[in-house]
Amino acid sequence: MIQQTFRGPSAQAFLSYLCPTSVSSLQPYSSSLSVLLNETGGIIDDMIITKHANDNEFYVVTNAGRAKEDGEWLSTQLQNWNATQGKGKGKEVEWNKLEGYGLVALQGPKAGEVLQKLTPYDVSSLKFGQAAYMDIQGAKCHVARGGYTGEDGFEISLPPDAAVEITEKIANSSGVQLTGLGARDSLRLEAGMCLYGNDLDESVSPIEAGLAWVVGKDRRATGDFIGAERVLRELKEGPSRRRVGLEILGSPARQGAEILSDDEKTQIGTITSGIPSPTLGTNIAMGYVKNGYHKKGTQLKVKVRRNVRDAVVKGMPFVPAKYYR
Repeated sequence: MIQQTFRGPSAQAFLSYLCPTSVSSLQPYSSSLSVLLNETGGIIDDMIITKHANDNEFYVVTNAGRAKEDGEWLSTQLQNWNATQGKGKGKEVEWNKLEGYGLVALQGPKAGEVLQKLTPYDVSSLKFGQAAYMDIQGAKCHVARGGYTGEDGFEISLPPDAAVEITEKIANSSGVQLTGLGARDSLRLEAGMCLYGNDLDESVSPIEAGLAWVVGKDRRATGDFIGAERVLRELKEGPSRRRVGLEILGSPARQGAEILSDDEKTQIGTITSGIPSPTLGTNIAMGYVKNGYHKKGTQLKVKVRRNVRDAVVKGMPFVPAKYYR
């Protein structure tokens, strides 16, 4: 993950221009999922925005796999912003990438207990969507309560000189087990969460992706963000396709599998993520289907290699979230 800060008198306004979220509504040390939009309303990347003590400083986490694309886009937008909105007005925004910082995700129902043993900070005072600086083994760390698994958890930003030591301390704590991307992928899919490069790309709008909630009510009224024309049109008229959850009988469907109408005559969509769910014992997937085929209970077919399997549209998350609220 790429960690960065945006600071300056117009930092809030700049981030509000880049994304459709109500950045101005964030309370100090609170976070929100958002999306970085291109000029046609497609998603360049998903990101977490955390407001720090005031409107002049924000901590933002984006995907490392999109570092080049995000970096080029942000550099261009920041240069234009500072030249038009900041120059000569004392409102320039400073973008600082936190090079060398580590980011550890501690996830699971006992994550709070594990973290509490490593810090004097009262971990129970931190609720889902909140962040704080806390001392962990003598190092000042930025900790956000949230995560990508549907369980309670923490995203812990570690300073370069303590990153390895603290990571090892966490990993060696009682009850902690290291997990790879495969486990993360099954958990996030069970939680109904998108993965960039699978379920999100620059052709997909937040409305198509079922992320209309990231578009703040005040932003819908003003429309003063990049890509607003398409986003607001789709909010009003509905998108041409929608992200759905599917349960598939017989075989798991993988990214790229065709979604067919129930009579098998028409391809109406494509699978973007799919797994055999370890928790549910069934095959689950997400994909995009033509508008009108997205309602829960709709019977469809999915082409899995040479076989056509029965599928049904399911609500998401597949497994209820257990965030600490």
